[in-house]
Amino acid sequence: MEKQPRNSMRLEFRSLPANVSFARTTVAIFASQMDFTVDQIDEIKVAVSEAVSNAVIHGKKDESSVVRLEAQLYDDALVITVSDDGPGIQDISWAMEPGSTTADRMGLGFVFIKEYMDELKIDSSPGAGTRVTMIKNLALRVEH
Repeated sequence: MEKQPRNSMRLEFRSLPANVSFARTTVAIFASQMDFTVDQIDEIKVAVSEAVSNAVIHGKKDESSVVRLEAQLYDDALVITVSDDGPGIQDISWAMEPGSTTADRMGLGFVFIKEYMDELKIDSSPGAGTRVTMIKNLALRVEH
């Protein structure tokens, strides 16, 4: 039997740069229901910003373009998924390398996500959009 989240949220918003800060703030508030440290919340915010920015920059570019953001709280982890209906990623291994970019960007988005989150999974194929799943585990604190 698969674990059920103790809470979840789902948002869909226009694929606009202004919505990157909306997404990061929303997830930070949602994640604050768990016992994450301030530093961990900051790491989550950076990862969400990078994933949503990638969806906005590289995703579908028309009036109907949206970014979907889902988050689930489990007893021991936060799972965040960002998806778009863009052109997809041809070579995921290449996209994970520092400096890889298809635009005039630094190409560090996935590098930051990998650094700040405990797990990263990218599902994408040409013409089928991209789905980025990030997991931040809740470290057990030892009381002294």
